[in-house]
Amino acid sequence: MGILSPLVTFTISHFQFLISSQGLFGVLRDRATAFDSIRVADGENKCSGRVEILRHNQWGTVCDRGWDLRDADVVCLQLSCGLAESALHGAAYGAGTGKIWLRHVQCTGHESTLSRCAVVLHSHQYCTHENDAGVKCSGTLFTPILTLFSPHNVFSSGETVRFSCSILPGHHVSEFQLYKHGASTPVATQRAEMSQSRVEMTLPNIKALQQGSYSCCYRIRDSSPSQVLSSPPSNPVNITVVELMTPQHWYNTSSEVRAGSVIKGHSFNITCSTPQLYPGGSFQLRLIRPNGTVRLSLPALSPSVTFTFAGAQSSSEGYYYCLYQVQLGGRTFVSRESQALPISIRDPDPVLSPVVISWLASVLTFVVAVVIIIVVAKVLCNKERKPTELELETRSCVENTYVALSINKL
Repeated sequence: MGILSPLVTFTISHFQFLISSQGLFGVLRDRATAFDSIRVADGENKCSGRVEILRHNQWGTVCDRGWDLRDADVVCLQLSCGLAESALHGAAYGAGTGKIWLRHVQCTGHESTLSRCAVVLHSHQYCTHENDAGVKCSGTLFTPILTLFSPHNVFSSGETVRFSCSILPGHHVSEFQLYKHGASTPVATQRAEMSQSRVEMTLPNIKALQQGSYSCCYRIRDSSPSQVLSSPPSNPVNITVVELMTPQHWYNTSSEVRAGSVIKGHSFNITCSTPQLYPGGSFQLRLIRPNGTVRLSLPALSPSVTFTFAGAQSSSEGYYYCLYQVQLGGRTFVSRESQALPISIRDPDPVLSPVVISWLASVLTFVVAVVIIIVVAKVLCNKERKPTELELETRSCVENTYVALSINKL
């Protein structure tokens, strides 16, 4: 057999029996009639003083053996005085009178009254009124403290935000809850283990709509489900979520050239645009060309900015990318780059290009041919025809007859 543990418990009816290295003794638990009332006496206010309980119409005290913050918490909660700031020993508020009704109280911190705590009835430890227990309560439930694990409060969309909610050590609470300002239900809940004074709560894969102010609180739950106490909200913690969209970009140049081209010496513009702006943001334009990379920047005073290039040269040829950048909370956030925008630089067309010369030659040939046809046709129409022999003979006969007739008339 191994060595017995310092404390072993088993239950019969309303009694628990504790077996320790010092022997067997009984513990009374869950007896609502164990005592009738509780108060604090001789303290600075109604929430501090010597703990006294009423039993059989006689006020008595509590022995400070084993008295700790969990026991004191139960007293403070029962008195509606928040949580215990301290569990006092040695008759800190003066020695009481009457019987010492409770010795070696063993509360878990969840009990609604001291009568529900385990109590040693026959302890070997001797108590007098010089050992009267006392409490100093906060008056209200302690306000928890909310902090961020990260050194900054600005996050990129998709990151995980880790919070820490804590109270003073030594108290036992049921659970911690994280709230977003304006919401009635918690966004995260974390159960607390025994005497756990700090828990971590996370918001995974955070989105822009989750930015805002957060606070936490803790809850104390009695063994009775209907008995739940909630603390005041903690200090607020504001977080900002940066969600950068991939910017769009396009270029403007002369309509006389084909898409993706700019005539050498002409000016052209590249416009970058994003649907969401942040204070202090800027647009970055990156040109990748065979002999290196060129970066340009303009402040994002509006959702769109225009980069102007006057007198395009061969050095302006390449692939253009646009991105949006902003610095917030000591961090730099950069959007994804836009798709590549290729631009080539073309030499200007000559005054008489081969195409124009060919076209002019065709027109001139056509005009010359038409002129020649017209001239030939005109010449052919105006040329005199040579008369035949019959026409000559007939003409001579007619002429001779005309002459003869003329002579006879004379």
